[in-house]
Amino acid sequence: MLQIDLWKRVLIWAVVAAGLVLALPNLFYERVEMHNDAVAAIEARGGATAELSAEADLWPEWMPSGLVNLGLDLRGGAHLLAEVQVEDVYESRMEALWPEVRDTLRDERDTVGTIRLQPSAPDELRVRLSQPEGMARAIEVVRGLARPVTSVTGTGAQDLDVAAEGDELVVTLSEAEKRATDDRTVRQALEIIRRRIDEVGTREPTIQRQGADRILIQVPGVGSAAELKEIIGTTAQLTFHPVVSRNADPDAAPGIGNETLPAMDQEGVFYTVESAPVVTGEQLVDAQPSFDQNGRPAVTFRFNPTGARAFGDYTAENIGNPFAIVLDDEVISAPVIQSHIPGGTGIITGNFTVEESTNLAVLLRAGALPAGLEFLEERTIGPELGADSIEAGRIATIVAFAAVLVFMGLSYGMFGLFANVALILNVALIFGLLSLIGATLTLPGIAGIVLTVGMAVDANVLVFERIREELKTAKGPARAIQLGYEKALSAIVDANITTFITAVILYVMGSGPVRGFAITLGLGILTSVFTAIFVTRLLIVMWFERRRPRTLEV
Repeated sequence: MLQIDLWKRVLIWAVVAAGLVLALPNLFYERVEMHNDAVAAIEARGGATAELSAEADLWPEWMPSGLVNLGLDLRGGAHLLAEVQVEDVYESRMEALWPEVRDTLRDERDTVGTIRLQPSAPDELRVRLSQPEGMARAIEVVRGLARPVTSVTGTGAQDLDVAAEGDELVVTLSEAEKRATDDRTVRQALEIIRRRIDEVGTREPTIQRQGADRILIQVPGVGSAAELKEIIGTTAQLTFHPVVSRNADPDAAPGIGNETLPAMDQEGVFYTVESAPVVTGEQLVDAQPSFDQNGRPAVTFRFNPTGARAFGDYTAENIGNPFAIVLDDEVISAPVIQSHIPGGTGIITGNFTVEESTNLAVLLRAGALPAGLEFLEERTIGPELGADSIEAGRIATIVAFAAVLVFMGLSYGMFGLFANVALILNVALIFGLLSLIGATLTLPGIAGIVLTVGMAVDANVLVFERIREELKTAKGPARAIQLGYEKALSAIVDANITTFITAVILYVMGSGPVRGFAITLGLGILTSVFTAIFVTRLLIVMWFERRRPRTLEV
């Protein structure tokens, strides 16, 4: 006998209703999107303006407001492929290593004599000894500065290679350390890019590592690739250097271990500073826009304990000496140290506007890119192309939908109409789930939905054909329907499990558009099985209980 318990019926319709409510905001996409943006802006500002309040009122607060995010190919935006210049990190590592090597060798002056830094390649450090006979001792003490490589593949290796070439001591990074550094640099650059883009408030960016040293960046809604490069391309490397001299000749050699940098806001003014910084932006834990004692825009900053200690020790030992604050190889200011500055806090002043001080604080909080980026590929997808893609996908979905509806209606009559109702609910449930998890819909994702529309009726076809077979045995309509669902269930489950496994593999192994296709295909399989086994069967049972037909025409 056909029978479905009341609690099961209530649960099935509750799931369907929840899916429809979650999918509803997508019918009012622009209105809900403006509402969500206004709510986010109000939370960020800590208060609402009249305009933001009006936009927030465009959609009821008690209604779900999750949307299916549109991908780059549907919304338009920017696409960049960047290569991280990992070699830049080798040079900065060697510059930072020089003070340690210098201090270590000075303690062995009786053995190695005087030391002098020599012109070196970016990835090495060359030091000339006045007493080459002490080279063995110099190698020994410098090797004591080496540390274990912090990577799985470099277990047991040291980060420095130390060798002698004549009267010169040569220090380089080991191959294991270079591999670990490359991996660490790309990971850090990827995370900093992600944080900078998140600060701007863009929707659902795609930021993925490709190969050993490349990063793919796709951001929907950005006006152009140039705008995206401006967001992520600024290095914002903040460093603090001892000043050797002011008003230096930019064409004169600054001396080994020094460099000449221009002043940011003073035309023709240059500073010679020591290349090795006392403190770097990597030790910065916070930066906020503020105002100085004269009411001019500025940026306050705070170091972590390590940076605070180094900053405090240096200011205590160099009272009366100038100290250069350097941002991206330009001296923002070079104040004279008036007193010991404990606590690791300070302020950056300059000829900033309020907007410039805010942007600088954002860049400093996000962190400095560890190395430069070379953009190998850049592409801007206009909103009109995205609109064309949406229209093409909409037409394809409607055509596929209509064709399936007509086929099912002609093939199975009343039962085909029940299957069509379940198919409509199936598509609504797909969009409800996509909205619930905040998934991004791309053109391949639309293809996955179109494929799901075609596959969604497979289970109903299996059931209806089985019911036809059972009707030939003269067991009666009720028994035929019951046996049809029972005997077709194993085939339905097996077929959809194998397809779902394929979708999972595509998601795990693929990236970008492939994942978008896998998500919609996998969710479509779940919803189509639910609607075929539960929704269609419930519709048939309700119809059968009401009509009590003596014969069935399937």
